[in-house]
Amino acid sequence: MKNILEIEESIRAGYRKKIWKKFVKAVQDFELIEDGDRIAVGVSGGKDSLLLCKLFQELKKDRSKNFDLQFISMNPGFEAMDIDKFEQNLKDLEIDCTIFDANVWQVAFDQDPESPCFLCAKMRRGVLYKKVEELGCNKLALGHHFDDVIETTMINLFYASTVKTMLPKVSSTSGKLQIIRPLVYVKEQDIKSFMKSNEIEAMSCGCPVESDKTDSKRKEIKILLEELEQKNPNIKQSIFSAMKNINLDYILGYTRGNKNDR
Repeated sequence: MKNILEIEESIRAGYRKKIWKKFVKAVQDFELIEDGDRIAVGVSGGKDSLLLCKLFQELKKDRSKNFDLQFISMNPGFEAMDIDKFEQNLKDLEIDCTIFDANVWQVAFDQDPESPCFLCAKMRRGVLYKKVEELGCNKLALGHHFDDVIETTMINLFYASTVKTMLPKVSSTSGKLQIIRPLVYVKEQDIKSFMKSNEIEAMSCGCPVESDKTDSKRKEIKILLEELEQKNPNIKQSIFSAMKNINLDYILGYTRGNKNDR
C-alpha cells in the first residue's frame, strides 16, 4: 500500500474528475448531507466502503458542512484471516472504525442451509440499522456505486417485474434514519483503478457461499451488461438516465405507497 499522504492526494488530484467531483456532485444534487447531521459510514472492508471512508474524511477537511462522522463495521462471522486483513487496512488508511460482532452468517445458515443469502442480507441490514440508531446517528452512508444502481434496476425489471431502482437517499424501514449513497455517480471501474494505483488490497466479502455461486442473478446481469456494452458503450448511462426520465403518461400502471394507479 502506498503512503497515506499519497493516497489522500490521489483523491483530489489523479482521481479528482472520476471520483472526487462525482462524490461531491452526488452530495449536492441529492442533498445527502445537512448541517448538524450525525453520519455513520458502513464499512464492509471492501473497495467501495474503504474509498467512501476516505472521501468522507476529505470532505470533513473542507468544513463546508458541519456534520459528525462515525465509521462502523459489523462482523457477521468473518474468518480470522479476513478480519486481520480488514483491521490492518483500517490502520494503514487511518480509518478509526468501530467493529461490532453479530453472528448473522451462522444464524442464516442454520435456518436455511440451502439458500441463506436472502435471510442473511435481511438480518445484516436490520442489525446494522439498529446499531446506527443506538449510536444516535440520523444517517447511514453505504458504498453502493453507479454500477450497483444499474444492476439493481435490471434485476428488478427482469426478475421482480417492477421498475424500481436504488435511491441515493431513502428512509429506513423504521423511519428513524436515512440511508444515503454518495457514490451513486462513481463507476466501479474507477474505484478498482483507484485501489490498484494506490496498491490497496481490499478484503473480499468473506462470504463462504458467494464466491463460487454461478447462478447469482446479479452476476447474470453483470455479464449481460458487459455484452451490451460491446455494442453500446453508453448503455449503463442510458439506463441510469432513464430512471430519472420516466413518463407516467406512457406506462401501464404504477404504485405509490400502497395505492395502485392504472
